Amino acid sequence: MIKNTFLFLSIILWSCNSNKITEEEYIDISYETDEENLVSHLSIKAFTADKAFGRGIPELSDLELSFFGVGNAMFDQSWVSSPATTTSRDGLGPLFNARACSACHLRDGRGKPILTNGAGSEGFLLRLSSGNDIVSGPKGFPNYGGQLQDDSNLGIKNEGEINVRFETIKGQYPDGTNYELRKPTYNIKGNYGDLSTALVSPRIGQQLIGLGFIDALSESSILENEDENDIDQDGISGKANYVWSVKKNRSTIGKFGWKANEPSLEQQISAAFNGDMGLTSSTFPKENCPKGIDFSSLPNGNNDGESVEVTDTQMSRIMTYMGAISVPVRRDYMNYNVLKGKELFNEMDCIKCHVNNFTTSEFELLPQIENVVIRPYSDFLLHDMGDDLADNRPEFLANGNEWRTQPLWGLGMIEFVNDHTFLLHDGRARNIEEAILWHGGEAEASKNKFMNASTDQREQVLSFLNSL
Repeated sequence: MIKNTFLFLSIILWSCNSNKITEEEYIDISYETDEENLVSHLSIKAFTADKAFGRGIPELSDLELSFFGVGNAMFDQSWVSSPATTTSRDGLGPLFNARACSACHLRDGRGKPILTNGAGSEGFLLRLSSGNDIVSGPKGFPNYGGQLQDDSNLGIKNEGEINVRFETIKGQYPDGTNYELRKPTYNIKGNYGDLSTALVSPRIGQQLIGLGFIDALSESSILENEDENDIDQDGISGKANYVWSVKKNRSTIGKFGWKANEPSLEQQISAAFNGDMGLTSSTFPKENCPKGIDFSSLPNGNNDGESVEVTDTQMSRIMTYMGAISVPVRRDYMNYNVLKGKELFNEMDCIKCHVNNFTTSEFELLPQIENVVIRPYSDFLLHDMGDDLADNRPEFLANGNEWRTQPLWGLGMIEFVNDHTFLLHDGRARNIEEAILWHGGEAEASKNKFMNASTDQREQVLSFLNSL
């Protein structure tokens, strides 16, 4: 999408003639039209901490704006246990990880890892399983199910406590610059049986921008980048995860979650209601309770005439809210170092997984999102990220080393919104640089190119990533 072929060729001519190109000329040539708008004309200019990740796309109708507001209120408001006078917000638990969506996604942003023993969770949980079926997915661990709920209603014992310790890993760039990485190890004290044989995967909540645009991607657009057998022999072999869609009653491509383990925004939200807050919906109508423990006598939050705690009407409102959250316009996108960083990002082949060119498909929830060019910087495929990042817990077709490519839009705003820069699936990386250094497997070559770059070049890459 360079302005024109002549300008692109002029870069080569300047270098061949050893004439030094000025920063202004470089900026004029390297800037790609509209590259700052990551979801095209539906991007938003939002640079305050309380609004950057929580504003809707332009062009919402009055009715959609009303639904957006109701969904936003649902997202922020805490649920309570039953019975309660707040009949539309009761039904929490009996076991849960959070009382509100915003508890894990403050200001629609990113959760934090557990840093000290005994600290409350701010968007961190542990997935559990005893095995995996490639069609139906992970098998819940006996007595516990699919994740450890470390909180509970009054009079009920939670599922366990999580302790963490950190190992410091020291390293050095080829130019002599030192760095440190921090590796977490978790210990669980279970209250409903031994967990020593459980497959465990730590997870933190991701930022929620652009989810509607991801939901609107067609399966074919994702499969265009698939190369499971590495036919082009570039060392990158992304593959799609096929996961069970409750609504369609069949396997479909996974788009959401750290291992692309949820097929749609609706199922992702429903699963969070059920697993994180113990709330039933038409997608997941069963209470999330430990097997063998009888909670049937406990009151639920179903209103008269309803069989679930989150009604279809409520679900439609929060779907509108989360589907309509836009993506902020990039900052400093015409800065010289940012543009040089973009060039290096591409030369290091990071762009092969962090793909920046998709067009959305049909989207019944919000037709405004249809046929929009987006730059998520993700291919939404699974990649082997090496042994150091492995959780050794498979999900559907994803093995223990594989993770979905994380979208990078909004990356530079996380610190502003959430006052931290913890990254990767478990938050082990304390900043963007550490996240890069943890890359392995299919990303090993790209990481090594970053490590072998000069200090100034590494800073330029980081400047680009912070602009997203």
